[in-house]
Amino acid sequence: MSRLQVVSGKGGTGKTTVAAALALALATEGKRTLLVEVEGRQGIAQLFETEALPYEERKIAVSSGGGEVFALAIDAERALLDYLQMFYKLGGAGRALKKIGAIDFATTIAPGVRDVLLTGKACEAVRRRDRQGRYVYDYVVMDAPPTGRITRFLNVNDEVAGLARIGPIHNQAQAVMRVLKSPETAVHLVTLLEEMPVQETADGVAELRAAELPVGQVIVNMVRPHLLDEDAVREAANGRRGAVTEALTAAGVPGAATLVTPLLEQAAEHAQRVELEREQRRTLNTLELGAYELPVLSEGVDLSGLYQLARELRKQGAGS
Repeated sequence: MSRLQVVSGKGGTGKTTVAAALALALATEGKRTLLVEVEGRQGIAQLFETEALPYEERKIAVSSGGGEVFALAIDAERALLDYLQMFYKLGGAGRALKKIGAIDFATTIAPGVRDVLLTGKACEAVRRRDRQGRYVYDYVVMDAPPTGRITRFLNVNDEVAGLARIGPIHNQAQAVMRVLKSPETAVHLVTLLEEMPVQETADGVAELRAAELPVGQVIVNMVRPHLLDEDAVREAANGRRGAVTEALTAAGVPGAATLVTPLLEQAAEHAQRVELEREQRRTLNTLELGAYELPVLSEGVDLSGLYQLARELRKQGAGS
């Protein structure tokens, strides 16, 4: 399994929730996972019910079998200071640059450099080893930007080509791309069984493939249960009022005739939704990717809900 798991998705599909659940699912039987946030929203801290994440790797959860989940909120400004120190040994001069606004200038006028800094920090964690030569983290999970921006965000080499053709930034971009375009990386797209998210997922897969970035799996989130069997769905779709009335009467339900109309309306709506979801599944099947499915949580997503979603992912093969 790829060691860098990038999670993207259209806004509203729950990509941060899925990224957090995937990190828990991967951190099993003593494994260590680093969950990385790059958008500065502190969504991970909210999900794990902890204080805002600093610019440091901090353990936030223990998973099945003693596995550990660490988290890091990457700050582009702090990352740039790290690189200035690493490549140019600026020391106190780096802090002086921050005071005069040079860092804001660099990351604003050259957004591609910002992406190099953000992805570079995650890729460094993927490559990092301890003194015994073992990887510090078994997996790194990145809560990445939405589907509409993910290809440009990850394809940092193209972004910086016109800015730095030689030198440390260029070399760093090349090193990042070697990780991002290798089997070490998988880019997963989160979707709902709705037309717009599915279409954006299909477009995102096409863009990633065109950029030769490794596409992982589709993760269908918030899947609602089917409340009616196939025969009932057909009955509802056909509006078989008489058959439903007879069934209710035979079951001894009082006032069966008055209940039929609202029941049929709800059943018809359910049948319509089921058919629309089938259409979206057919569209997803044309992408020829594997898929995980996560249920909608009736109580909403809290910490216990995250662990429930992690168990669902493990059942379907994540982390195995």
